[in-house]
Amino acid sequence: MISDLFKERKVISFQGCIVQMFFIHVTGGTEMVLLIAMALDRYVAICRPLCYLTIMSFRTCILLLLAAWTIGIIHSLIQHVFVVSLPFCGPNEVDSFYCDLPRFIRLACTDTYRLELMVTANSGFISLGTFFILIISYVFILEQRNEGGSEEDTQSGVEFQEAVLSAFDFNKDKQL
Repeated sequence: MISDLFKERKVISFQGCIVQMFFIHVTGGTEMVLLIAMALDRYVAICRPLCYLTIMSFRTCILLLLAAWTIGIIHSLIQHVFVVSLPFCGPNEVDSFYCDLPRFIRLACTDTYRLELMVTANSGFISLGTFFILIISYVFILEQRNEGGSEEDTQSGVEFQEAVLSAFDFNKDKQL
């Protein structure tokens, strides 16, 4: 990919495009689930501090990590199962060093409206689902902090939540 930056014609092969899309979707889906795991960790640390070591044990952390990678792989497989079986005609080359699903689907020789809708729904589901779970967890944290915490503790929690939500990439659906 770096060598393509210096070439005039930037082309990626069909197989290279599939591999690149697969790994982008695996890491993107895993990232979304890890954000949820981080929100759970933060919730337990703030709202149940005395039970933190029991709830967030090494085993729980490993299970959350395995769940994140499993969901990321499943998300990517769902995206690719339908796309790879499309009938393609022509040179099957994407005129870019970066391959994403919309460019790849445009190479198909058939009507792809329903497929594009399904791919968008899959990406939207994982992105919006993660976003709403994050919002809900932070609402619980804010309620807990407002019930018994000092103003400085509440402000610290709010600053962290603003940082996480601002880091949440809303353009992720375009990549996923």
